[in-house]
Order: sequence, then C-alpha cells, then structure tokens
Amino acid sequence: MAKVAIMNFNITEILNRLHINDINEAFSTGNTWGSSPNAATKDILSPVDGKKIATVKIADEANYNAVVEQAAKAFVTWRTMPSPKRGEIVRQVGEALRANKEDLGKLVSYEMGKSLQEGYGEVQEMIDIADFAVGLSRQLYGLTMQSERPLHRMYEQYHPLGIVGIISAFNFPVAVWSWNAMLAWVCGDVCIWKPSEKTPLTAIACQHIAQEVFKRNNIEEGVSCLVIGERNIGELMANDPRVPLVSATGSTRMGKAVGAAVGARLGKALLELGGNNAIIISENADLDMSLVGAVFGAVGTAGQRCTTTRRLIIHESVYDQFKQKLVNAYGQVKIGNPLDEHNHMGPLIDRDAVQFYLDAIEKCKAEGGKFAVAGGKLEGEQYASGCYVKPCIAEVENSYAIVQHETFAPILYLVKYKTMEEAIALQNGVPQGLSSSIMTNNLREAEQFLSSGGSDCGIANVNIGTSGAEIGGAFGGEKETGGGRESGSDAWKVYMRRQTNTINYSKTLPLAQGIKFDL
Repeated sequence: MAKVAIMNFNITEILNRLHINDINEAFSTGNTWGSSPNAATKDILSPVDGKKIATVKIADEANYNAVVEQAAKAFVTWRTMPSPKRGEIVRQVGEALRANKEDLGKLVSYEMGKSLQEGYGEVQEMIDIADFAVGLSRQLYGLTMQSERPLHRMYEQYHPLGIVGIISAFNFPVAVWSWNAMLAWVCGDVCIWKPSEKTPLTAIACQHIAQEVFKRNNIEEGVSCLVIGERNIGELMANDPRVPLVSATGSTRMGKAVGAAVGARLGKALLELGGNNAIIISENADLDMSLVGAVFGAVGTAGQRCTTTRRLIIHESVYDQFKQKLVNAYGQVKIGNPLDEHNHMGPLIDRDAVQFYLDAIEKCKAEGGKFAVAGGKLEGEQYASGCYVKPCIAEVENSYAIVQHETFAPILYLVKYKTMEEAIALQNGVPQGLSSSIMTNNLREAEQFLSSGGSDCGIANVNIGTSGAEIGGAFGGEKETGGGRESGSDAWKVYMRRQTNTINYSKTLPLAQGIKFDL
C-alpha cells in the first residue's frame, strides 16, 4: 500500500485504524472473511493523485454462493429477534460510525474524489439513517380493517423478506448501502452488499465497523455480508431466487438489466437510476439565491451525483442576467485536491469518466451547442491523476440528443423559456425523472410546479436546488430513474412482505358477501 500524506493525514494510518491493513479477503459473512486461493486481484487507484491505495481480491461464484448460504442461515434466527432489539444493534452501528467519522470521511474523499466536506457529509448520512431506523424499529405498523362478517377481526402485518441484495455505485460509496441496510436490518432482513468495484475500500471499512458491533452482541454471522466483485456478482445476485429483493443504484442501462433479470424470476427490484435534473429559474426568482443552488448543484461532487443539476430552464427576461452571474461564479470555482477544504471541486472517478465528459462536449458542439464557459481536461502536476476537468456551461435546445442523455460530469445546459407551461414541459421532457426544482417567489408558480400537472419527478423542490435530499423523506424517481424509494417516509415497506389476516372468533363460519354453502 502506498503511504500518501495528504492534508495532514497519512492514508496508510487511516486504513490501519479502520482495520484495512491487509486486504486478502474477497468476501465477508460478518465475523469471517475469506476468498479463493487463486482469487483475481484489482488495484484501487485514487482519482485524487493517481496513486495506488491498495490491492483487493475479487470474489468468484463459489465465494458468492458461500455468502448466500450463510446469510440464509442467519435470517432464520435474525427474523425472530424483536424489532426494537434489532434497532438497538443498529443504534450501536450508528455510534460506531460516529466514532470513525473523520477517518471514514477522509477515505471516502480520497478513494472516490469528492470534497472532504462531502465525505464527512456522506458518513453523517449513515449516522442519520441509523438514528431514523432505530425509531422505525418500534413503528413497523399494520392496519386494522372492519370485516363485513360478524365477530371477525381483519388486520394486516408485515414480515421480513429474507436476503436483501444491495448493489451500490461509486458516487455515494457508503451512504446508499446504509439507506438500505439499516432499514432492512430493523425489518428483520439480512443483507449482502456488492459495492462498486471502483470504491471497495470504503465498503470494507464499513463492513469491519458493522462486524465488530454484531460480534460484540453475539449475533450470528450472515446478517451483514459483503462481496467484493465485478459485474458478474451483480448478475448472479439479480438472477438468484434466494435473494427476494435486489436494491440497485447506478446507470439506467444497468438498472434495466437488473430489473429484467429480477422480474423474470418474479422477484422484487428497488431501482435508483439516472437523473437529468433541472432547475426552473422564474422571472420572479431571487437570482442570488438561485445562483447558489445552481452552482452547488452542478459542480458539487464534480457533477457525479444522481441529483446533480444538469439543466437550467431560465425565463427569457432574466436569461442574460443570470447567465452572466453563472459565468462570473464559475470563474471563482477552485478545482483541485478534494481533501483541501479551500477547493470546491475534485476529480472525476477515473480517466474513462473524463473521456465520456470530453465526448459529451464534442457531441454538444456538433448539435449546435454554444459554450458560455468552455470545458476541457486540466493538465499540470497537481492534476497528475488525469481525472480533473473544468466545469462548463452550454447554451442548448432541450431536444438535443446529448441533453436528453445523462452525462456523469460537470456539464450544465442552459435552456430559455417564455411561459411556465413551457418551462414545466421542458423540465419533464427528458426520459429521466429523479429530482427537480423551481426558483420563484410567486406562490402560484410554486403550486403549479408541485401540482399533478407540474413536475413528473420523484423529488420536486421550491427555492432549493436539486441535490441535498434529507433522509426523512423517501428518495427516488420515476420513468428511467426506476421508480424505487429508499430512506425515509414509508420506504421501509419495500423490505417486507405484507400479510392480511382474518380471525373468526364466532361459533359459526359465515362466508363473505353472504354466500351460502350448506353441508
């Protein structure tokens, strides 16, 4: 492993404190780690400086099957533990994450490339969802209904599903796992996590943290499992009838493949896929406040969020004024080492992502896009990893093919509109439907945007940007975003099976709808 000193910390020391001092295992069933003797390996490089952080082993099909077998065995015991007791275990996991927040946040930043503030923020999301899940553990409620038959009671209850498979993406390498795992655990499920092959170290760190808590509480192995693997592990999971629910976060292409495989076996899929998020800037907007939301939404995480602001739909009367504000603001964006808190934007995840970004710029130009702020790859010693790019702004038509496509990079498209009806149509006029926003001080415009004829996205905001969802609300989107819901509200229900129960406490057996069946 490389000893890399960055912003007053040593990555090797952090790995050691997180118990990642010797990565010879490809999978974990909780207390036990293992791999095949001749397991394939993969070098994990940081997009921050291009240096190798560590080498990990890759699981194979036999490893995956061993994990599933152990998880299935653990489920039999875990599901019988009272939910509040399971919630107590989750509370301890949250406390363990809180104790490791600084080291884990730095590892997230260094392995993935997001700013240090965002790295800490991602760990805080895990802590917050643990707190949420603890409260939820006492609220897994069903309904009581009125039966039409006398002396009958009818109600519904929820039972755990079994094994929940979690496939997470590189851009939020740990938070999305926690959104699923914390809720699944209090619901009585066990989890198998396949993290992105681009960011496995943060996953290994989280597994170690959870492992210690489960072991300390004498919980059987298999409740929290991890499999480090390539695409084939995700395919095995999607096609495995032993895994009743697969929660997958990633591209629309990946989600369609997972959804098709899970659907073919009549399993359940929770899909959180691409976004093509827009902010409508009304002529009645506070332009200074709108600027903050637009720039943070477009530049944060180097444009690699599913909720990144990719389009600004601006009223023609303020278009030129707001465009100039954007150009001035982009001139102040500091790009560099994300562990330096003075920088606003770090690198893309790898050089392939840089090429996709450059290709998108060329496609935009070919369709007629005009760049108000030019993009391009950054060169120089401080950008030696080859993963740093300039955030750019293009004036386009919403109908351009490249605008209809989600490019996971800091490219912001500007579109002009005349009427609110036109703006909403433009906002909705893409295949994706994750997050949306309107900036306006006009109550009627805000309500129109939130009405049934307004935004068609799963998230619709007024006077805040498209990113920064809170864990208390259900997170997810429509159309090619997949329709899944994670985190808050009643998203817990997807991790359970619903059962309707009727109890007859009379001395006869009356039939529904007054049917007579005399014997």
